[in-house]
Amino acid sequence: MALEWVVLGYTAGAEAIMLLLLKVPGLDGLGKGLIAVTCNLLKPSMSMVPFCLFLLMDIYWKYETRPSCDAESCTSSEHLPHQKSIMKSQRHALLIAAALILYWILFSVVKIEQLNQRLEKLKNRD
Repeated sequence: MALEWVVLGYTAGAEAIMLLLLKVPGLDGLGKGLIAVTCNLLKPSMSMVPFCLFLLMDIYWKYETRPSCDAESCTSSEHLPHQKSIMKSQRHALLIAAALILYWILFSVVKIEQLNQRLEKLKNRD
C-alpha cells in the first residue's frame, strides 16, 4: 500500500518543480517551451484527481472501521500503534490536499501564461 503514496508524493514534487520553473524570473527564453511541456504533462496527470479521491475514500473507510482505543479501554502498547495510525492518516490527507492544490495552481498558471502568449500575438499582429 505504500507505493500509491510514493507515486502521489513524486507527482506533487514534480508539480511543485514545474510551478517553480514557470514562475522563476529570468527564464523568459524558456517560457514557451516550458509552458508547452507543462501543458502536455498536465493532461496525463489529470488522472491524479480521481486517484486522490480514491485515496481519500480509503482513508475515510480506514478511519470508520478502525477499532477505537480510548484511554481506559486499551493498554499503552495498544495506544501507540493507534496514535501512529491516526498520524499516518493525517499525513496522507495533507499529501492529498497538497497534490490537488498544486495541480490546480499549476493548471491556472499554465492557462494564464497561454492567455498572455495569445495576447502578445494579437498585440504583435496589430
